[in-house]
Amino acid sequence: MPSLYTHIDSNRHKTWLLLSLFFVVVIIIGFVFSQAMNNSAILYLAVAFSIVSSFISYWWSDKIILGISGAHEVSMENGKELYRLVENLCITAGLPVPKIYIIDDTAPNAFATGRDPEHAAIALTTGIIAKLEKAELEGVIAHELSHIGNRDILIATISTVLVGVVVLLADWFMRWSIFGGQRRGSDREANQLQLVITIAAIAFAILAPIFAYLLQFAISRKREFLADADGAMLTRYPEALASALEKISRDQEPLEAANRATAHLYIVSPLKGEESTGFFKKLFMTHPPVEERVTALRGLEIK
Repeated sequence: MPSLYTHIDSNRHKTWLLLSLFFVVVIIIGFVFSQAMNNSAILYLAVAFSIVSSFISYWWSDKIILGISGAHEVSMENGKELYRLVENLCITAGLPVPKIYIIDDTAPNAFATGRDPEHAAIALTTGIIAKLEKAELEGVIAHELSHIGNRDILIATISTVLVGVVVLLADWFMRWSIFGGQRRGSDREANQLQLVITIAAIAFAILAPIFAYLLQFAISRKREFLADADGAMLTRYPEALASALEKISRDQEPLEAANRATAHLYIVSPLKGEESTGFFKKLFMTHPPVEERVTALRGLEIK
């Protein structure tokens, strides 16, 4: 049976492998489109745009997400018990205390955001505070602190932006091909080669966004497994987090503050009715099935 540390190391390597694959996909798509459009600048533009977009999103995405969620900050003065709970876990984890936010929603859930541990925040709904036992709430907070410690926000932000780059490139190329962008000339062989390249690029334009989304969801699922394992190591009590995940997933109350753009951030998907575990359904899930996460937690060996 694998130890907790083996589980964490395996997931970390798989996540960075997926993220590297994401960058390769952007470069390949940029290259194919640049060949089809006979303009090498498209490749450089695709890479530059992905880097610039990632930088901008990394600095300001947390404020946007907290604003969208309707979260309000709590402090030691107006949330002493919760603050102490977070503070004690941060001392154990060796992390600075993040800003703590509350979302006024009775559906139980939580997420972490922020560009690094020094500028991080965790948000919890009033529902999760009211419905979980203290040990279970500690497990949830430890999970979110693990996202912060593992720099998961950076990875999630970059993967989200790269998906946007792929979708924009695909949309741009489809519009170019529809509105007469193909070049014509007198050289028959050159024209035939250009036609083949254009057809290949159109296929890329259709399939690339789907593949990009699949990669993004795969990265998100791996990060959840890793944060579960790290959170269990922090509290030394995997059963508390396993129990919390079961309670959150069984609660059928919809989280009004959530939407498809922010769903991947939460500890359990807030989009109810999407818990099916069929193979193709799982490919498009932002979170692993709760049953798999609970089984993994209960199978860990903490040394």
